Amino acid sequence: MGLFTQIITLPLAPVRGVGWVVERVLEAAEDEYYDPAPIHAELAALEKRLLAGEIDEETFDRREDELLDRLEEIRNFRGQQS
Repeated sequence: MGLFTQIITLPLAPVRGVGWVVERVLEAAEDEYYDPAPIHAELAALEKRLLAGEIDEETFDRREDELLDRLEEIRNFRGQQS
């Protein structure tokens, strides 16, 4: 039965192949989007800018809150995957 099914569904092989590729691209995009390393690096750079006097405390606090919210989003996403 397996060989017969494969022969009958052979015309659908390109569709299945495209579906597989789309899944791999989605996985790669999610891995990149939900990677916490760039957020940590941006937090460190933000602190350096504050200490160097390039930005004020208000700008630092606002941007830090945005980055910490992003890290929370990443933690929640990774927690749902487990």
